[in-house]
Amino acid sequence: MADPVPAPPLASLTLDGGVVVYRLFDIGYAIELDAAATLLGPSGPARTRPARIEAQALQIANPPVSVPLGGRALTIDGVACRAQVAARLFDFGVCSIQLEVAAPSGVAWDTFVRFAHGVEHSPEVAALFATELAMLRERIAPAVERAGLAPVNEEYVVVRISALRDGSTAVAPVSALSDERLAVLLLGEPRPLAEQARTGLLANRFSYYADDLAVLTWDNALVVEPQPTDRDVEYILEFANAQLLELRVYDALLDAELPAMYDRIAAARQRQRPLPTRRFQSVLADLQTRVADVTETVERAENALKVTDDVYLARVYGAALELFRATAWRRGIERKLEIFRETYAMLNGEAQAARSELLELVIIAVILAELVLGLVRAA
Repeated sequence: MADPVPAPPLASLTLDGGVVVYRLFDIGYAIELDAAATLLGPSGPARTRPARIEAQALQIANPPVSVPLGGRALTIDGVACRAQVAARLFDFGVCSIQLEVAAPSGVAWDTFVRFAHGVEHSPEVAALFATELAMLRERIAPAVERAGLAPVNEEYVVVRISALRDGSTAVAPVSALSDERLAVLLLGEPRPLAEQARTGLLANRFSYYADDLAVLTWDNALVVEPQPTDRDVEYILEFANAQLLELRVYDALLDAELPAMYDRIAAARQRQRPLPTRRFQSVLADLQTRVADVTETVERAENALKVTDDVYLARVYGAALELFRATAWRRGIERKLEIFRETYAMLNGEAQAARSELLELVIIAVILAELVLGLVRAA
């Protein structure tokens, strides 16, 4: 068996690549994608889905709308750069804005690492996202149902490499990206990691062809893809982040609703009403509406992309959801929804008991009235 190809010296590795920063926002209860595409017509929107043949195993009932927003000036570590901005709209109310900055061609590995970190931490990026989001929300406002910007947002960074060389013109294998290099790039760790830490933090690696690679972490990923038009892995990661954002938004919403619900119940108990059976009517109606809204939106987000076979993109998608702890977020939402349902059942039971008591009093009053009338007639 042939010996493994040693990794080229750090200083000799050069590459072509760039950095894509994703910022995702919840801008409403739902987005009517056909209407949004019409409003964005001059910008050339498209309903996009993964392009690979094996992506047929991924079912997307309502593909998101993607739209280019043009180039923007950006300064990275004191150097003027040109960033390309685009957006993607999901029907469950999420808007994803992407900012892509290309590195100089043939850049050395250590220089590229500094560049990637500079893009990720640039103070101009946040302001640029805020400006682009405000303009986009204004353009698509008629297509957004129950518009409103959630306080929770999601950020993810994809470092993309399209060509890897050993310092000359020779193509370097993806195995040249050792754990030490990946730790510096993705984790920002200049010191060598312990084997246990390296195994855990850099365990999610995927390859479909001999010359591609995807390495996923919690808040960023590396994608090595020689085909410049192949963005399927990034598409899947963006979709998973959009679903994660919905889970986080509604988890935070339920966290805020629980104490408010307890306060409303306490106020309703103290409120004097002519009919005590209607004391909790508004609270019960609001509880039912909230549970229905949260359940519908979360289900719509989770079912937006379905996997029918264990293919490469499906494995990337599953690993991303596991890294993002989507199942744990979902369980947290279910626990809170169960509290709402139990509270609804308790209040409804209390209202039913009050109704029964009132009915018993009415029956007793009718009986007494008949007795009195009978005595009056007898006299």
